[in-house]
Amino acid sequence: MIDLDGLLLVGSAVLLVSIMAARLGSSLGLPALLLFLGLGMVLGEAGLGVQFDDPDLAHALGFGALVLILAEGGLTTRWGAIRDSVRVAGLLATVGTGISLGVTALFAHYVLGLPPWIAVLLGAVCSPTDAAAVFAVLRRVPLPERLRGTLEAESGLNDAPTVLLVALASAAALGHEPSGGVLGLVGLIVAELVGGVLIGGGVGWLGAQVLRRVALPASGLYPLATVGWAVLAYGVAAVAHTSGFAAVYVCALLLGNSALPHRSATRSFVEGVGWISQIGLFVMLGLLAYPSRLSWRVVLVALAVGVFLTVVARPLSVLACALWFRVPVHHIAFMSWAGLRGAVPIVLATIPLSEGVPGADFLFDVVLVFVVVFTLVQAPTLPWAARQLGLDRGLLADVEVESAPLDKVSASLLQIRIPVESQLHGVMVSELRLPRNVVVSLVIRGEQMFAPSGRERLRSGDELLVVAPAGLSATVERRLRAVGRRGRLAKWWNESGGDQP
Repeated sequence: MIDLDGLLLVGSAVLLVSIMAARLGSSLGLPALLLFLGLGMVLGEAGLGVQFDDPDLAHALGFGALVLILAEGGLTTRWGAIRDSVRVAGLLATVGTGISLGVTALFAHYVLGLPPWIAVLLGAVCSPTDAAAVFAVLRRVPLPERLRGTLEAESGLNDAPTVLLVALASAAALGHEPSGGVLGLVGLIVAELVGGVLIGGGVGWLGAQVLRRVALPASGLYPLATVGWAVLAYGVAAVAHTSGFAAVYVCALLLGNSALPHRSATRSFVEGVGWISQIGLFVMLGLLAYPSRLSWRVVLVALAVGVFLTVVARPLSVLACALWFRVPVHHIAFMSWAGLRGAVPIVLATIPLSEGVPGADFLFDVVLVFVVVFTLVQAPTLPWAARQLGLDRGLLADVEVESAPLDKVSASLLQIRIPVESQLHGVMVSELRLPRNVVVSLVIRGEQMFAPSGRERLRSGDELLVVAPAGLSATVERRLRAVGRRGRLAKWWNESGGDQP
């Protein structure tokens, strides 16, 4: 019998400790995801002795968490930010992943002396970037929208082909080689990807039509329905033997960019779902790790593969894909360094582990060390790399906007924070020229709160509460961003407040 009371006690305690760890990681500049992994290892064999050695369950739970993480990524990604990046991101997620896999496998086999299929599996599981790590880290780094959109779209799309590659390589390692050879393998991957994208697009479009027209009895049901629809896309694609990961990301992207009711509440809800999924995933993977199995050979192989992947394989794959689209050299350099790995390689390593592939334990340990070391190296240095490459030059300070619906009066309450260096500093409220019936109801300045007059000058660090009628929220956001970037003469600069290039 399951001790439900004890499970709830331990689960809630782990959740709260993880949330505090996320806050600590943010203060120290450490990736919170690694702190969750460390918490799992503390709870496991090396610490409190919690036993968890079921790779099949880890595989299933890991895939479930990845589905929710991809749904969160799609629902919170603006199509305008990635529209111009989809082609290069799609090439990176497919051809780029294949190039990285191939050269890494050759290095692992001929230089490090690993068995052929273990080398192929190592290249396959380590090549894709991780959506959770990319979304969590890059959204705090000042980058051009096109560059950020490329990296986010790549991380959302590359799970689909890689899962299939790892599954096929695991089967081949057990003597079940796919029919049709290399051409058959490529054809199967393309067919599954295309099928997943089409199913995700169809389910997403249908979901947007339904959710826009149905009147649910409670506003809190809309976020649940939106996430449920994205997960439905995964299930339909999986049953149809196509890529469920491609389907869930495309479906969520369509839903997140449709004019659905309660979009702000949905965004907040899916961000919470994404955090819970990441916490549970990394704590579980930490429990699955056995530090007693780590040897010098494991560590040396992990470091060698990580260095090769970071300085050779990843730059080579980015260069081969990005040059076709005339991507600037400093963008290519940053994309090469920003190939963040996180949960995805570790989850993928559970596939050969659950299939019983010889050497799968060694592979899992190598991947675990690789992810920990190189996430610690890469993630904290990304803001520095962006500054050194001049990627933050020309980017204009944007206001931070949070909104909540006021259903009874058919309006929205916008909470605006004015950042340092914003051109809103010194602008009078009357000079904002907001649409008719939009009211700046409150200014929060330090410990003071007051209702501003039209002649009140705004300051950096102020928080504004703005009430806007339904349908005008987006217009108000664009106007405030435009003035924040160019000041009261934003119109003369042709500044619209849209996405920055």
